[in-house]
Amino acid sequence: MLCATSRLLAARTATALPAQPRGRGPGARCRRRELHFPGHPELDLDDFLTGRLARPSVPVGRRAILRRGRMPPAVGGGPARSELRPRRGRCGPQTARVVGPDETAKPAARSRKRPGWGSRHFEAAGRWALLALVTLLSFATRFHRLDEPPHVCWDETHFGKMGSYYINRTFFFDVHPPLGKMLIGLAGYLSGYDGTFLFQKPGDKYEHHNYMGMRGFCAFLGSLLVPFAYLIVLELSNSLPAALLTAALLTFDTGCLTLSQYILLDPILMFFIMAAMLSMVKHNSCANRPFSAPWWFWLSLTGINLAGALGVKFVGLFIILQVGWNTISDLWHLFGDLSLSVVTVGKHLTARILCLIVLPLTLYTATYAVHFMVLNKSGPGDGFFSSAFQARLSGNNLHNASIPEHLAYGSVITVKNLRMAIGYLHSHRHLYPEGIGARQQQVTTYLHKDYNNLWIIKKHNTNAGLCVLDGCKCPTPPNPYPLDPSLPVEFVRHGDIIRLEHKETSRNLHSHYHEAPLTRKHYQVTGYGINGTGDSNDFWRIEVVNRKFGNRIKVLRSRIRLIHLVTGCVLGSSGKVLPKWGWEQLEVTCTPYLKETLNSIWNVEDHINPKLPNISLDVLQPSFPEVLLESHMVMIRGNNGLKPKDNEFTSKPWHWPVNYQGLRFSGINDTDFRVYLLGNPVVWWLNLLSIALYLLLGSIIAVAVQRGAHLPAEVEGLSQVLLRGGGQLLLGWILHYFPFFLMGRILYFHHYFPAMLFSSMLTGILWDTLLRLWAWSLASSSLARGLYVVGNLSLLLGTAYSFYLFHPLAYGMVGPLAQDPRSPMAGLRWLESWDF
Repeated sequence: MLCATSRLLAARTATALPAQPRGRGPGARCRRRELHFPGHPELDLDDFLTGRLARPSVPVGRRAILRRGRMPPAVGGGPARSELRPRRGRCGPQTARVVGPDETAKPAARSRKRPGWGSRHFEAAGRWALLALVTLLSFATRFHRLDEPPHVCWDETHFGKMGSYYINRTFFFDVHPPLGKMLIGLAGYLSGYDGTFLFQKPGDKYEHHNYMGMRGFCAFLGSLLVPFAYLIVLELSNSLPAALLTAALLTFDTGCLTLSQYILLDPILMFFIMAAMLSMVKHNSCANRPFSAPWWFWLSLTGINLAGALGVKFVGLFIILQVGWNTISDLWHLFGDLSLSVVTVGKHLTARILCLIVLPLTLYTATYAVHFMVLNKSGPGDGFFSSAFQARLSGNNLHNASIPEHLAYGSVITVKNLRMAIGYLHSHRHLYPEGIGARQQQVTTYLHKDYNNLWIIKKHNTNAGLCVLDGCKCPTPPNPYPLDPSLPVEFVRHGDIIRLEHKETSRNLHSHYHEAPLTRKHYQVTGYGINGTGDSNDFWRIEVVNRKFGNRIKVLRSRIRLIHLVTGCVLGSSGKVLPKWGWEQLEVTCTPYLKETLNSIWNVEDHINPKLPNISLDVLQPSFPEVLLESHMVMIRGNNGLKPKDNEFTSKPWHWPVNYQGLRFSGINDTDFRVYLLGNPVVWWLNLLSIALYLLLGSIIAVAVQRGAHLPAEVEGLSQVLLRGGGQLLLGWILHYFPFFLMGRILYFHHYFPAMLFSSMLTGILWDTLLRLWAWSLASSSLARGLYVVGNLSLLLGTAYSFYLFHPLAYGMVGPLAQDPRSPMAGLRWLESWDF
């Protein structure tokens, strides 16, 4: 087919007509050359693109047109310089019109009969009927057996639990922005779920808990992806068959179906991405009516959907890039339109700043305001955030607390690393294993509140401020070093040499020249000594960042570093997770590299000293902008630090378009109810082929046009639809796929699905264009129509039949695995990597 298309384009290359000067005057830019079809004066090129062109009264073959030289007249030096403008007077599909300086141009060559859909009224009714049909079919497939399996599947254990946290108003930490989880929690609350189910692990039975509201909400948004895709393709191509094929590809894809049926962020994210794309192309179609009500509506809705996409996952940045590119291109063309005044161009720029920058940022920020307002109770996410942040949370030990403001010797303290998601300086009685440095007590960082986070601060050479039981008269308390009430308070100052004694084990914070367990270029940090007695390797100099020597150290506010006196290294945490022997806590090291980083900066959080007056921590609570900034720092670092768990299936980005490996949602053994996330291979491999064909065909057309080829009006119109509409979809696929190659975090198969939506829409436009070009190249109009209809029906029926074969992957399987010849799925395991 491509060879025939290439020969067809080459056969039509001719000497370009002399360039005609553009008209001047007020109405010059509104003039356009119409294409007339003999016997049908009411039809034009738009009718050809939408298939409305009926059989002409005098059929003329392709070769006869060329022989008689009745080529459609070139405009402005050839079709390469033609302009495409949407129909004036109303917002509508972005159909192609050849615009020229003279509206009284000679009639174009007659065209043969093309595949049609009947009259304009019939087509309008057909569009709405097909939209209703594909929407109904999408909802039917997504809601079918939605309650199965009645147990937790895959990441429902995370996002269902987070929905419960919102209902219970319990603070938690997640690497994604809050909007998606808030919507899940709202859906659960409105449907009667009480937030008491624990969502501990996949396979836990829901029993009497109402989980259908949350699943139903995700299925509802997932069902809307199909009609959105249908409308986007219809807007870009003005072709019902292309839109219908796209809808079929997404309706019958087992992967999209599976993701839409569970309590996940993916259907919410894809909903906002597709909604933003649809509102963008709708706004583009209103370009001929700037500042009208529809124009403002679609532009504002685009901004709202961008805020929604970014508010669910940071992947929403990719659709923001696409809309941004479209906006820049639009403004660039407006800037070059000399018929527009500078004031008008300024209004266009201002409108886009308001709707596409200010409005999304305002809504995005508002989601965090609601997030922090709802989650006001202490919970499992406290330790990921700073001490000042935790003071905001009801139930946290810092909330409404009063503690001494300045650090003094003899105080019991906790020391927290300033790098988000690192935690507290921690120790316990377990030793480093044999062969891992010195076999001494482990020192780690721990994200949660614990008694093993407590340390006593002392001078390096005395027990100043403390009772030594055989040296002073004081009652015998549980703590071997109680504060001596007869001694004056002595404050810790910047530059002091100190010791930190672990309260629970009475061992000192210690370092030496042994290698750290994981970061081999750093030194090991241990707990050493007996009852607070050790050696000179226990001495540390405490420094306040950007402060002078002698200044007091403030609780929560002062950013401190601990520098080992003997080795000169700086106490820090690498952020690396220790093996099982370290209880999967984070490694603490002493780094000889003195460059200041958050890993080596700490602050004092808890401070217990009855000899000092207390101050309220309310004055230390951060402002909303500070909280917003901190939460983003935590999310970004948490995202980059995601690592796979034991026996967890991960994938590489090159696996995704070829459908190389799926993902287990539920069940492993042949007795389990198994759900397997895998794309419909017919749909996915057709999409992959379509991307390759699009690049090849688009390159051929672009080169032909660049070299001044005179394309017939039909071919030029189709090529413009392919290059412009298909180009937007190809850009969407690129933006939502290739950035994953640059990410260092753990990746999963489901990350490809937003890109898959764009590749499916591109497939719809490409194959409709190929079938039209192939049909157009035939001499017989009846054969052309038959070929076009048969081609579309074959694609639709093939897609539906492939769904019939693979639907058990989405709706669930029980029985032998596909590796077993007795399994009904044995013949469908087309790749060895498919494990269902």
